[in-house]
Amino acid sequence: MNPENLKRLLQEVKNGKTDIQEALNQLKDFSFKDLGHTKIDNHRELRTGYPEVIFCSGKTVEQVRDIISHMLTKNNNILATRADKEIFDSVKKICADAKFNAAARTITIKRKDLKIPGTVISVVSAGTSDMPVAEEAAVTAEFFGNKVQRVFDVGVAGIHRLYDKLDEIRKSKVIVVVAGMEGALPSIVKGLVDKPVIAVPTSIGYGANFNGLSALLGMLTSCASGVTVVNIDNGFGAGFAASMINKL
Repeated sequence: MNPENLKRLLQEVKNGKTDIQEALNQLKDFSFKDLGHTKIDNHRELRTGYPEVIFCSGKTVEQVRDIISHMLTKNNNILATRADKEIFDSVKKICADAKFNAAARTITIKRKDLKIPGTVISVVSAGTSDMPVAEEAAVTAEFFGNKVQRVFDVGVAGIHRLYDKLDEIRKSKVIVVVAGMEGALPSIVKGLVDKPVIAVPTSIGYGANFNGLSALLGMLTSCASGVTVVNIDNGFGAGFAASMINKL
């Protein structure tokens, strides 16, 4: 139950539209709901301002469907990450308006409008191969009500492509930069802007990239002040953090 629904329920009890027993029934899973295989944190939005998000990797199709089925009863927006077409097809059977972003591997269900007015998050990717992670960051930020600008395929192999979009990027409040290979792009971007940069290393690269480790270490050792780094391929974490900064 989100804060708005809790306030509504208390007001209905006060006005006599809902009796106390019915209110108690609605509040019985207020903290968390135990589905047997999963304990859904119904209280998270009250504590943190953001609802629980479903990480589908490692879960069965049935488990994800059960989780979403319960979350639909709360009438909140729902985001599931690292989903595939099989999971989406199952969710679609219980929620006709669910949307699947194949590039980002996300499922979104919208029940209310969320908008953070006036400010923009830029999501910048080095190469086309980095786009799935970048798209996960963009979809996550949009899900939480942010206006997102995508600037893809502007890596260091052709840095003039970045300069062509630099004026637009500088208008952002926070910038997510996604790169594989040696992971140099976040340092370059941060040396050109006065906004916080969230760097996302990807597992894209040849052998010595070590599945993203070289990009991660390059970003962690950046000489550009103001670069913060999330884990390898963690577009969701970057989009979530960018949204929190953008709300300040």
